[in-house]
Amino acid sequence: MPKKLTPEEERARVLQMYSRENELRVSGIEYIAGVDEAGRGPLAGPVFAAAVILPQNEMIEGLNDSKKLSEKRREELFDIIRERAAAYSVFSVDERRIDEINILNATMEAMSGAVSGLKIQPGYVLIDGNKCPKIGIPCEYMIKGDAKSASIAAASILAKVSRDRFIKEIAEKYPEYGFEKHKGYGTKAHTDAILKYGPCEIHRRTFLKKLLGDK
Repeated sequence: MPKKLTPEEERARVLQMYSRENELRVSGIEYIAGVDEAGRGPLAGPVFAAAVILPQNEMIEGLNDSKKLSEKRREELFDIIRERAAAYSVFSVDERRIDEINILNATMEAMSGAVSGLKIQPGYVLIDGNKCPKIGIPCEYMIKGDAKSASIAAASILAKVSRDRFIKEIAEKYPEYGFEKHKGYGTKAHTDAILKYGPCEIHRRTFLKKLLGDK
């Protein structure tokens, strides 16, 4: 379990996460968007991406990689980010499209859609991962960017919470799969349910070939 930071250490951590955005603003770029995705690995459901332009004159405390935050804290920050952001957008690409073009291309499509949905056109975009989508805007990718950039961290929270909420709704329609517990990831309980009941409409067929013996 990671060491709990003192309030001073936590503030220093968050300040560090704003360093790249601050460098870009000093260079004359007014609006910087952070982009991240949620749901590349699951066997079911859409991949979600979010783009966030944070406010320039205030710092949102507690921003971090969404996976390092509790569900309760993610939900709290989800509301704070949407309230304070200069602009934000969430975009999803469904399982049929994922099967059609593969998960990497679907992720790039979701990220591009999220950027296009911003009500403010950013002058620069920070992308989590190791590849930039085709967006026609200067951008850079940052490996593990959700732990390094405040804008990307904010996007990771919006994408994660949005996807989790979607999956919880789907779970009510398909209770036999236990989506509310595993969020579509390939746990034993999930794969056992697929083998017992067969895939449902939100399963990614290309992700199930090995499990189902290429049926």
